[in-house]
Amino acid sequence: MGMCLSCFGGAADDVVVTPDPEMRRRQLAEAAEKRQKELYQAGSLHVVSKPRGQRHMEAVLRNLASTAELLAVAGRSGEVERWDEPTLTRAFQWARYCEHLFSRFHRNPAIRVCMERQLQLSNQGLRAAFEGYIEVSFSDLSRCQHLLLVGLLGNPELPISIMKTLFDTPSPVCTKQSEGQDVTGFCSRIIQCKSACKVLSPLTDGSAVGADAEVQAAMLMERLDALLSQGSEACRTEHILGSVLRGFEGAPGHFCLVIAAALLTKKNSAAKSASRDFLLDWLQREQRVLQHMCSALPAALIIDLTKEHRTFRDAYWNLLKKWASDMEYSLSEGDWVQTGTNPTVSFDRLSEHLLGLCETGPSLRKEVEKELNALKVSDGDYDVRGLSVWADLLSTLNKSVV
Repeated sequence: MGMCLSCFGGAADDVVVTPDPEMRRRQLAEAAEKRQKELYQAGSLHVVSKPRGQRHMEAVLRNLASTAELLAVAGRSGEVERWDEPTLTRAFQWARYCEHLFSRFHRNPAIRVCMERQLQLSNQGLRAAFEGYIEVSFSDLSRCQHLLLVGLLGNPELPISIMKTLFDTPSPVCTKQSEGQDVTGFCSRIIQCKSACKVLSPLTDGSAVGADAEVQAAMLMERLDALLSQGSEACRTEHILGSVLRGFEGAPGHFCLVIAAALLTKKNSAAKSASRDFLLDWLQREQRVLQHMCSALPAALIIDLTKEHRTFRDAYWNLLKKWASDMEYSLSEGDWVQTGTNPTVSFDRLSEHLLGLCETGPSLRKEVEKELNALKVSDGDYDVRGLSVWADLLSTLNKSVV
């Protein structure tokens, strides 16, 4: 007995799948390609802020299922040997569409549950159709283009013409990329970026962050400039930053260097200024990232950031006060210790941060001293070491005056 594709979110309800695995895979590929063409020509690959009504939600889920089928076909089906450049372009448009879906709805619990349920159904059917099929999770939607590219490059049936398109030397890329951007040179651009970082990484040019971090920061700022100049919604731009953060999992220190380099790029345009402002706002919301930056970056680099950006300086000072307020005096150690917020920051390290902050200017030093005095008074106005962290910080600050 055949199985209709709609049983697991298929694209064509009138296609019946036979028990023959090869025939099943062929029908899946044909159905997915048919739906790609239909929606591509109709221009219906767009994401709204919220699906309106059941029919609209069903359409979104069908599109989601079709993209899961597309990824399976790209990596596991011999049907890709029939692909041409328009098919490749449509495929990457579908991948971008699903990235938009994730960006728009990943914080909406109700819609996210519906999408996860649809993916489970699609995975169930595709697992039966494709041997060795790797399931698509909701979080995978954030990197659909990457999954599509990896699947295609790992498919032995990928035609040489498509391989040539992906690796061809692209024409100069416009900063404002359209939704249907040319896929020519997709891999070449990735290789160029990786090669530049590889070549520049050994260089010691006196940069505080390193050549590779500067290159990656420039790439990040160009992407942010393009998105903000197009009027892209904040959630999509935040998703780009989140993707970059996930890309540096296992190397958070390097991510901090990239962000620092991005914030220290020269203000040569209004777009650059807007991107830096957006990055600073994001950093204030992402307290975990800000905390790691301030504890991991070299003191000289943090001072440069505080001199360049008042917003960063204020956020940095607030963070130092939070670290101090989370400390308690340990009689056994004879010093102030963290109670759990950031165990790696000792009182000596906190004092170094405070002294570095005050080095950015005499007016700021006066502001810090004034606030520390107020906090000391609110804490009992003690001058005995170990009774008030604010008093001890103020004492350290006063001793630094030559």
